[in-house]
Amino acid sequence: MKVEIYSDGSSRGNPGPGGYGTVLRYVDPTGGVHEKELSQGFSCTTNNRMELLGAIAGLEALKHPCEVVLHSDSQYVVRAFNDRWIDGWIARGWKNSQKKPVKNADLWKRLLEAKSPHRVRFVWVRGHNGHPENERCDALATAAADDRSRWVEDAGFSGEAD
Repeated sequence: MKVEIYSDGSSRGNPGPGGYGTVLRYVDPTGGVHEKELSQGFSCTTNNRMELLGAIAGLEALKHPCEVVLHSDSQYVVRAFNDRWIDGWIARGWKNSQKKPVKNADLWKRLLEAKSPHRVRFVWVRGHNGHPENERCDALATAAADDRSRWVEDAGFSGEAD
């Protein structure tokens, strides 16, 4: 099955409340087009973490191995996989040959695990330029950020904010 995932994060301050929005679009065996929307607000997290969370949420929602195109307006997410440098970050536990821990290593590891059963291609969508799917995901993220009842304490993720 082919699936398209559109992911976006929304940040209100750094760090501050925010959320991610994710839309999964897929075609079933009968040719029917379906969409699933995921949205969650967070407190005390930053935009790059939310971009990772959006990508993770979309991939983890897939129950069977799929051919996936993941669209994100974050070069932080897309470049890591297209340039293949995230594996080295995690393996060494250091960034740019400096003795600094990798930021968001827990989320990078979770994203690698989430993508492992699928064939995933990452595509950078220039953010906030009117691209309808990007704007839709941003609207989902903003709705999550504005709805305090949906906030959780960073969803149990450890690691420092970037």
